[in-house]
Amino acid sequence: MPGIIGKKVGMTSIFDENGKNIACTLIVTGPNVVTQVKTPETDGYSAVQIGFDEKKEKRTSAALKGHFAKAGTTPKRKLIEFRNPEAEYSLGDTLKMEEIFAEGEFVDIIGTSKGKGFQGVVKRHGFGGVGQSTHGQHNRLRAPGAIGACATPSRVFKGLRMAGRTGGKRVTVQNLTVLKLYPEENLILVSGAVPGAKNSYVIIEK
Repeated sequence: MPGIIGKKVGMTSIFDENGKNIACTLIVTGPNVVTQVKTPETDGYSAVQIGFDEKKEKRTSAALKGHFAKAGTTPKRKLIEFRNPEAEYSLGDTLKMEEIFAEGEFVDIIGTSKGKGFQGVVKRHGFGGVGQSTHGQHNRLRAPGAIGACATPSRVFKGLRMAGRTGGKRVTVQNLTVLKLYPEENLILVSGAVPGAKNSYVIIEK
């Protein structure tokens, strides 16, 4: 299996053998259950669907109840597909992180970044503002400035950095080191920051 679903617990720090303080993120990863196995004959492609995090039955639709019952598991909140799995899996199989990851290897983590709403160019793109607070510019400190030319090209180019919705997007952080595995608690400790707020879902890939 190339990856697994987890939930971000929060950040902490540890010291390495040289006494260096390393910022790291704690993620709870289990149990992950195989809820569907797709094959080229039945679905047109090969994939494995896994589910994570318990969900109340009364909040689950009848169709999904049947879907989970077929796999012999309880309803799950988060479902993710991994295409072209290297190994063979069966419905109801439980995936353990210690069988997929090892301490010291690199992983990529996918999450949804924190949404910050509608923001200006200073916060969104790091602009410096226009001019200084002198010469009567009482309200231009965080303004974007000029946005285009006059007669040529007589328009604003697409993709110009302007104010707008910030955050709330799918973000992938690559090459984070697996620092520690805690199989008893289904916890994995990775170096660096992971996108998303506390208790948000993330996908950990090899």
